[in-house]
Amino acid sequence: MQLKYLKTLLTPQERAAKVTCMAWAPNNTKFAVCTVDRVVLLYDEQGERRDKFSTKPLDSKYGKQSYVVNDMAFSPDSTKIAIGQSDNIIFVYRIGEDWGDKKTICNKFVLTSAVTCLLWPAENAIVYGLVDGKVRLANTQTSKSSTIYATESCVVSLASNISAKGILSGHADGTVVRYFFDDEGSGESQGKLLIHPCPPYALAWGANSIMVGGCDKKVVAYGREGHVLQTFDYSRDRTEKEFTVAIASPSGQSIVFGSFDRLRVFNWAPRRGVWDEAKPKEIVNLYTITSLAWKKDGSRLCAGTLCGGVELFDCCLRRTIYKNKFEMTYVSLSQVIVRNLSTGTRVVLKSYYGYEIEEVKIMGKDRYLVAHTSDTLLLGDMLRNKLSEVPWPGSGGNEKFFFENETVCMIFNAGELSLVEYSSNEILGSVRTEFMNPHLISVRLNERKQRGIEDNKKLAYLIDIKTIAIVDLAGGYNLGTISHDSKIDWLELNETGRKLLFRDKKLRLHLYDIESGVKTTVLSFCSYVQWVPGSDVVVAQNRGNLCIWYSIDSPESVTMFPIKGDIVNLERADGKTDVIVTEGVNVVTYTLDEGLIEFGTAVDDGDYDRATAFLETLEMSPETEAMWKMLSKLALEARQLHIAERCFAALGDVSTVRFLHHTNQIADKVSQDMGGDGTSFYQVQAHMAMLDKNFKLAEMHYAEQNAIDEAIEMYQELHMWDDCIAVAEAKGHTELNSLRRNYYQWLTETGQDEKAGEVKESEGDFQGAINLYLNAGLPAKAARLAISRPEITNSSETVSRIAASLIKGEFYERAGDLYEKIRNNQRALECYCKGGAFRKAVELARIAFPAEVVKLEEAWGDYLVQQKQMDAAINHFIEAGCSLKAIEAAIAARQWKKAVHILELQEDPSAGKYYVKIAQYYTSMQEYEVAEQLFVKGGHIKDAIDMYTTAGRWEEAHKLAVECMTEEEVMALYISRAQELERDGKFKEAERLFATVKQPDLAITMYKKNRMFDDVIRLVAKHHPELLTETHVHLAKELQAESRFSEAEYHFMEAEEWKAAVNMYRGNDMWEDAYRVAKSHGGAGAQKQVAYLWARSLGGEAAVKLLNKFGLLDYAIESASNNFSFDFAFDLARLSCKEKIPEIHLKHAIYLEDEGKFPEAEVEFIKAGKPKEAVFMYVHNKDWANAQRVAEGHDPESVSEVLVGQAKFCFEQKDFQKSEAFLLRAQRPELAVKYYKDADMWSDAMRICKEYLPNKLSMLQEEYESETSKKGIRGVEGILEQAREWEQSGEYSRAVECYLKVKDDTNTALMEKCWMKAAELSIKFLTGDRAVEVVQVVGPRLTQLRKFNAAAELYLNLDLIKEAIDVFVEGEEWNKAKRVAKELEPRYEDYVDQKYKEHLKNQGKVESLVGVDVMAALDLYAERGQWEKCLDTASKQNFKILHKYVALYATHLIKEGDAPKALQLYVQHGAPPNPQNFNIYKRMFLDLINLPDTDGPESYRMWADLRNFLLQLCENMSKSAEANSPAHEDFEQMLLIAHNYATRSAAKGVEQLISVAAKLSVSLLRYTELIPADKAFYEAGLACRAVGWENMAFIFLNHFLDLCDAIDEGNLDTLDHTDFLETDIPFEVPVPTKLCVTDSQREQIRDWVLMVSMDHRLEQVLPRDERNSYEASLVAANTGLRSLPCVLTGYPVLRNKIEFSSAGKAANKDDWNKFLMATKTTHSPECQDVLKFISQWCGGLPTSGFFFH
Repeated sequence: MQLKYLKTLLTPQERAAKVTCMAWAPNNTKFAVCTVDRVVLLYDEQGERRDKFSTKPLDSKYGKQSYVVNDMAFSPDSTKIAIGQSDNIIFVYRIGEDWGDKKTICNKFVLTSAVTCLLWPAENAIVYGLVDGKVRLANTQTSKSSTIYATESCVVSLASNISAKGILSGHADGTVVRYFFDDEGSGESQGKLLIHPCPPYALAWGANSIMVGGCDKKVVAYGREGHVLQTFDYSRDRTEKEFTVAIASPSGQSIVFGSFDRLRVFNWAPRRGVWDEAKPKEIVNLYTITSLAWKKDGSRLCAGTLCGGVELFDCCLRRTIYKNKFEMTYVSLSQVIVRNLSTGTRVVLKSYYGYEIEEVKIMGKDRYLVAHTSDTLLLGDMLRNKLSEVPWPGSGGNEKFFFENETVCMIFNAGELSLVEYSSNEILGSVRTEFMNPHLISVRLNERKQRGIEDNKKLAYLIDIKTIAIVDLAGGYNLGTISHDSKIDWLELNETGRKLLFRDKKLRLHLYDIESGVKTTVLSFCSYVQWVPGSDVVVAQNRGNLCIWYSIDSPESVTMFPIKGDIVNLERADGKTDVIVTEGVNVVTYTLDEGLIEFGTAVDDGDYDRATAFLETLEMSPETEAMWKMLSKLALEARQLHIAERCFAALGDVSTVRFLHHTNQIADKVSQDMGGDGTSFYQVQAHMAMLDKNFKLAEMHYAEQNAIDEAIEMYQELHMWDDCIAVAEAKGHTELNSLRRNYYQWLTETGQDEKAGEVKESEGDFQGAINLYLNAGLPAKAARLAISRPEITNSSETVSRIAASLIKGEFYERAGDLYEKIRNNQRALECYCKGGAFRKAVELARIAFPAEVVKLEEAWGDYLVQQKQMDAAINHFIEAGCSLKAIEAAIAARQWKKAVHILELQEDPSAGKYYVKIAQYYTSMQEYEVAEQLFVKGGHIKDAIDMYTTAGRWEEAHKLAVECMTEEEVMALYISRAQELERDGKFKEAERLFATVKQPDLAITMYKKNRMFDDVIRLVAKHHPELLTETHVHLAKELQAESRFSEAEYHFMEAEEWKAAVNMYRGNDMWEDAYRVAKSHGGAGAQKQVAYLWARSLGGEAAVKLLNKFGLLDYAIESASNNFSFDFAFDLARLSCKEKIPEIHLKHAIYLEDEGKFPEAEVEFIKAGKPKEAVFMYVHNKDWANAQRVAEGHDPESVSEVLVGQAKFCFEQKDFQKSEAFLLRAQRPELAVKYYKDADMWSDAMRICKEYLPNKLSMLQEEYESETSKKGIRGVEGILEQAREWEQSGEYSRAVECYLKVKDDTNTALMEKCWMKAAELSIKFLTGDRAVEVVQVVGPRLTQLRKFNAAAELYLNLDLIKEAIDVFVEGEEWNKAKRVAKELEPRYEDYVDQKYKEHLKNQGKVESLVGVDVMAALDLYAERGQWEKCLDTASKQNFKILHKYVALYATHLIKEGDAPKALQLYVQHGAPPNPQNFNIYKRMFLDLINLPDTDGPESYRMWADLRNFLLQLCENMSKSAEANSPAHEDFEQMLLIAHNYATRSAAKGVEQLISVAAKLSVSLLRYTELIPADKAFYEAGLACRAVGWENMAFIFLNHFLDLCDAIDEGNLDTLDHTDFLETDIPFEVPVPTKLCVTDSQREQIRDWVLMVSMDHRLEQVLPRDERNSYEASLVAANTGLRSLPCVLTGYPVLRNKIEFSSAGKAANKDDWNKFLMATKTTHSPECQDVLKFISQWCGGLPTSGFFFH
């Protein structure tokens, strides 16, 4: 973060007037400053002063001067200011919200000691520190204060954390104490945190650490628990003073410390976790900063000073413009201020976690903010100023944002929907969904307040395209899932989140009630649907109808209007709801019944009076009736009974109306008598319970009030006598008996005899009860009572009456019990038997009639069978001895085991029939073994066999059959059975029978007969594997004969006979299948072959097309040719590849040749364009005549081949003469040579060669030589022998060749001798040219052997002078080379000298070279950089040579950037006035004046040398041709500048002469055409500032800054020169390539200029002299007269002057005397040197001494 000065809010005074405190309002609109006069000034956020008010003392009697304001703070709502004073009081002023509001004191807190500092962190809570060391809390609500904690040391500073939930206090003893109101879960400790080495006056609590500064000039950063993190030590910086105040930015990312003239800025680097110091803001003469205040949005910082000044600074990292609509100011890494440029409204976007905000985007019609940090996402609604920050780990920036809902932002990322409610810092909810359309998501957040529901947040969305989920976002649970049968394309919750409307792709509109979970289809063909805002009314369109549901709780109650167009919108405003419909080009508005909408809203708001009033205005209709019902229910729930009564009256429910009317009368009476609404009165509550049919609750209400009579009366009215009597009994009511009587009377009157009987029974009147039971037709109840009471059973009449009634009612068992009770056993037994109560009958019979028991058991069994209770009957039949009946019962009861058991015990033969039945059951249950036994026992073996065969258990059937049949019978049975099965088509079963009797062949025959070849194959593979392949082939052929090719193919494949399959398809012209089989089974070759055959079968163009399709055309032509199907090949080639025809002719020709058909072959060869082949054919067959004929006729080139063939034949026949003749005819003498040579007939070969091939003779000779050498003597000896032979035979040329061939590295003497011999022979006997050639071969060879003299001699023999010299040079025989050149060819003397010099150069023998060629030696020194030797050697030559190399060396030094050394060079060697050196001198001068930091006394020697050099140069030039030339004038000016520089350096070393140095710096400005302008102005400004000439310093340094900016831009066009208009300071100056100062030096100058510009004491005008011109200007502004410059200061010499003998040289008397005086007193050698130079330059000094006016 950088601080940029904006403006001064309060101008500082010329004295100490300390700004004690300042504060920004939390809402950023007000800024308060308290001045030394104890007046609070109020500014707006632009820094304009708008208001002020005075503070007051504790008591007016002490006067205004009795206190100072130590601190102040704004309240969190920005409407109050707390002022802490030194006179032990805090006043709280209400300043209001608008400027000019009356200022009133609303709280005051009188204290025990002076306030030192205060904070206002939270509403109603002011924290302040006292001199006595206490930190206290003042509550503005209660006007009470309390101590938070106390220490022993004065509180010197207070600071809060970013959230204002914690505070730090700094104390005079260095202690820092921490206290939390809420540690926000950080777990950080409280209490004494750290001890700082000095009092922590500057204390700030940043986001990640605490920073403390004080009088020890150190800033220390401490961690969360007080350990030192970093220390910034400025104690060694002399310009730094103690730190007085510190403040943290609102984000805590930056902290500013104030000290003397300086603000230090520290920025937190989150990635490295340390504080970085930014460039400090230094403002000269600002004095000590006493107070700092940071605007709450972080964009401005105010600093108050000791002199009463308040400066406003802009704080920002960067500023950008977004879409030309918004300005974004990044005030810290984690805080951005977004300002709408058109409206001026601002939003502060801040990461509360301190994360760096990466990028801010504005979306959703320029209303919503979106920003990312590394770990969070920031969202904001700028219209309502609601901001959120939610955790959002890195997502790659692929999110999609939807802003359709004003209260919540929907974010889609990677299939997940996240909802963020604006102003909430947590994600409201996240769900998985792939459907990003806002029409498929509905969110409702507290849109309409409902009774009893605080937080109503619902979401409906699609899980998949047919499934809706509804979620309670507040509770975080699922409210329901709706599975639909069609795709859903729109959904929306109502505002209360209780109902969901959704539409599917079939345009059906559905309503879902979330509470009940009921889904209803409300409309078909729905093209538009919408909830009316602010209500539960639905508007939809169905084809040509506008449909409205005013009460959606009754979806069947719909209001419809016909419309002609389509609904496009719904608008609700100003108590009116309009449906907008487009009808063609017109827009029509339909207004809804606002009253009906109003009803729904009233009900939702709980305003039932309004709802009733509205319903009374409506006619009764189904919709209205539904509304009345709904309202009645709600009114009852809400205990609004009058409204409920009115509702039931409207619905026509008279009884309920009467009841409610009575209830309301009670309630109204209670209300009149006792106050209240009367509904809580017990009678009213009891009535409500009765209306709810909760009579027990009503009884409870009555009982609580002891209103027993009312409870009894209630039950009587309701005829609930039992409850009535129960209440009376419980309470011991006096009228109990009367109630009972009334109850009995009522029962008898209403004919309730049974109930009356029960009453009598309970009273103990049993006889009366029985009579009543009998009257009521309840004899069983009477019998029960009679049996239980012995006194009644004694009455035979009563018993008879009861028994007769029982028998009449067929209650036989009950009658039997009664008879048994009176011991009438016979009648009892009869009754028991009639009533089927055989158990009781048997038990009675066992006691009374034992003989009857068996009959009774059988009868019991029969009765149970009749009752279908077979299980129970079995045992009774067994008891009665009826076994057959028992078996039948067991079978009927499916008790098979029991039946078998009983059957096995029988001896009766008639029982055998039951075996078959039971066996059939076991067969059905597949328990074959048991069934078999039963069949066998029953004598039904055939049935057993059938059972096994049916079950497919042939082995068991066979086993059984074998036991009782012969083998033939068994086989006959099985085969016949198998044939039956075959006829029935049950081949598998038949096969199993054949297999059982081991007749697989019959099964194979059966399958074959039935064309079931798979089964044939299976059985053959199983039983005859050796015949499997044969069977496959046989079947394939059979199938082929039947034209079942695909099946045949399968069998061929199985038999691995794919070729047969291919041939089958080929034979039947099924080429595609043939090709397919070949491709899949036969490989690439077969595939191609079949394709070829297929094409051949097609022929013509069809064949070509097919082959092209397969890409086999070339192959087919090739195959046809190779298979001798030349006609087909020709056909194909003619139709597609005409270029192939010759190739086919060639193959045909070769075929015919092989067949011995030479004439036909000849024709084909010629057609193929290969007549040569025909020739070769005849030659091969020795048919020379035909070969000759064809060659002559078709290939003349081959004629020679024929002759060669004949020749070869003759040669083989040893007919050499004929052979030679043929070869010569064929013009092939080389073949003749070859033949002779191969036959070792070298003489004939040489003869032919010499005669016909003379050019090849030497080669042949060589070959012959090599051949002879191989055969004879080997190696060098052989060559020498050969050479001697040639020499003797006079073949000198060959002899020379042989001698030259000698090569033996081991014997150099021999080689030299042979080569010399070759040279000698060539010189003597060969032509001149040949001799030269030989010598030129021998010479280099000898040179290589270092035989230089021999080689040179040879060259000289042939007058090859140059070559001879080169040999001597190569051998470094320089004297011989020179002698040869001198004597034989003088023109080569220079050449030899040049080579000698090169040799010396290359050998580095420069000393030797000096003697030969001085200039070359000097160049070599220069080239090698041996400048000392070079100049030393050159100095021994003439002056001109010396200065050539001096100039070269100087140029080299200047290029290397060492101009001072170049200067020393000329100081040492003089300054010749050569024009070619002028550029060097100028460049050297410019480089020297461009050197940085050369204006001090230590640089004097350099400037003196430059000055002396230039003086010498000018003197030399004045004596030369260059006198008075422009160059001379330039160097005179340079001399003057150098002299000024030297004098300035000398003067700077003497304190008394500092003004002389300043004047020289100012004077040098007139030479800025040569001197870099930025450097000149910089040095002049600093010099003026040093001597206190602030006006000039300000002007020069300000111009220097302008120059710097212009240099940055690259041109000086925009430079302002108005300050120097009437001066001799030039305007047109060259642009310096780079600045003479560093950035920090430039910034220091900028700060100084800024500070001085704020100090209005200075006038921006250059000082003038008596000419009314600028005092340093040589030219007078008004007259144009030019004065002489002073030789000491460069200022114009006006009146008091000293003139020198040299013309044009003068000095100001005062300056001269001052300089002389200083020189005498200080004995400065530099000043003495300056005087000495002036004496030399100006022609002597004036007489010494001082000059006075």
